[in-house]
Amino acid sequence: MKSTQTKSLFAPNVALLAAILYLVEFARGAALISFIPIYGKDALGLELDVIGIAIAAHSFTDTVVKLAIGYLMQHLSVRTLVSGALLVSLTGMLLIGFASVPWMFVFASALFGIGISPIWIVCLTKVRANRRATQMGVLYTIWLVGLGSGPAVTNFTLEFSETLTFWVMAAVSEAAWLLSLFIPKASHAEVDYVPFRRQLVLLGERLREMNLLLPGMVLQTLAAGMLIPILPSFAEDSLGLSPSQYSLLLLIGGGCTAVGLIPMGRLSDSLGKKWFLVTGFCLFGTALCALTAITAVGLPFAWAFLLGVAYAAVLPAWNALLAAYVPPGQQGLGWGVFSTVEGVGGLLGPGIGGVLAASFGEPFVVRLAGIVFIVISLFYLLFPFRMFRGEGTAGDAAR
Repeated sequence: MKSTQTKSLFAPNVALLAAILYLVEFARGAALISFIPIYGKDALGLELDVIGIAIAAHSFTDTVVKLAIGYLMQHLSVRTLVSGALLVSLTGMLLIGFASVPWMFVFASALFGIGISPIWIVCLTKVRANRRATQMGVLYTIWLVGLGSGPAVTNFTLEFSETLTFWVMAAVSEAAWLLSLFIPKASHAEVDYVPFRRQLVLLGERLREMNLLLPGMVLQTLAAGMLIPILPSFAEDSLGLSPSQYSLLLLIGGGCTAVGLIPMGRLSDSLGKKWFLVTGFCLFGTALCALTAITAVGLPFAWAFLLGVAYAAVLPAWNALLAAYVPPGQQGLGWGVFSTVEGVGGLLGPGIGGVLAASFGEPFVVRLAGIVFIVISLFYLLFPFRMFRGEGTAGDAAR
């Protein structure tokens, strides 16, 4: 039975959107973290740089949709937007399994990326200003559980059959699309109409206000993106993990993050966001660097636990900080633009990670990503948070 507090946490009709979000992220996690890197390398014999380009193509189309999402949300119902995007994504997923040459593999991955963003942005428009970090924690718990359970399941099935794994992902993608058809026809995102040029002016003003945040927005997704195409091969070749052990590693890290998101969100609402960002990014970077020097069998799982805790500290605080800069009534455009800025790093990261791994090896890329996260931590240590919206009141005493 849901409590009154849980019922009032978001606007009505969010349960269906949350279920769709979970399935979409399950399919994306399964594809990007497991199937595309493993299937591309083992079944198609593709090099890591080609796999990185395929994931970058996914990020590119995802970013393009984010940039246009504000306009689309003003002119289309939620059901039309979400179901249409998911149908395109399902088509891309089906093509991935039948890609026989590299260009088709890259194209299918790009097509798959088109349907990912709309459901996420729609959910973000339901966030209420007075409970940003807490609600962000709930959304990110759903996102993380989906993103983590996808590769965890498919890594187990990959040990038996790549064909079975593909059809599991296809079935989940189809289920997400079918559920989207049950979104009420009259459902619209909670955004007010503002002429597009005026919206761009307002968003430009907000971006100028938060210009010191922009480097961090790009660098953190760049570092994370570098890891995506090389994680399975790093786990196998450098850590000596089997696919099922890699799944366990992901479950530990993702589970710790999912459990920690809501309490960390509440704490950052009360105490302020600075030290959650500083500590979280520093621990995350340290754990990544430590993974490249593993000598004992059990150590990767211990560091995965620390990675999960660190990620739980960062996510609600970071996204609540961004939420303060989304203009009222312009959630679609606001989150679309901010997600696009972050997407620049996600677009460049996989390609860079794949190319560097092909030249210098996977441990080099993991270590470099860890160093980037530590640098980001130092940046936020010196960052003037009191200058920024929503950080000059609650939590000042704690800082």
